[in-house]
Amino acid sequence: MSAAITEKTAAPRLKRPSWKDPRLLVGLLLVLASVAGVSALVATADQTVGVLAAKSDIAVGQAVSADDLIVVDVRLGDASARYLPADAGLPAGAVATALIRGGELLPASVLGTADDLDRKPIGLNIENPLPEGAGPGSRVDVWVSLLDGRNGFDQPELLLAAAEVSQLADATTAFGSSGAERLHVLVGDDTLPALLHALANGARINVVLNPGGTS
Repeated sequence: MSAAITEKTAAPRLKRPSWKDPRLLVGLLLVLASVAGVSALVATADQTVGVLAAKSDIAVGQAVSADDLIVVDVRLGDASARYLPADAGLPAGAVATALIRGGELLPASVLGTADDLDRKPIGLNIENPLPEGAGPGSRVDVWVSLLDGRNGFDQPELLLAAAEVSQLADATTAFGSSGAERLHVLVGDDTLPALLHALANGARINVVLNPGGTS
């Protein structure tokens, strides 16, 4: 008679991981790195910086001082370098080289000196009502009627096309309001003499809104 021998194979036992196991150490390091990365990302996203902003509209050519500005805490990330930080001093004799709307952050690029301006703000008294929609930043055509020497005026001629309005103000005299309106337009050096000549000789000035115009 033959005997059958049954061999029993013992199942492998699971070993408790040891602190010396390199796989455990690598996994722990990955978890710690992930937690540190998330924490740094959250901290960066929540970081705010104080930058300068305009209290109200600042016209082109207008002198800019600390009284015209407020401090705003914002999250800008990499874009923060484009704006003036709250602890930065203003350059001496700083003027706005572009229109700054009230509440807008102050880009460093819009501050310069009067010598940096390629257009000068010139005040015009307008007897007729300003067209609706005319305001700082809008574009207007300036028409001029010169005196004809017979107590009348010549036909109006277009002197400035798509001039940018930098500021609006009430036209007043020493005796009070004149009933006219006053606006400042930005004029380049090439057309400035003709406009000054017209103003000095009592020309009649009218403006027409030019919403699609660019200078």
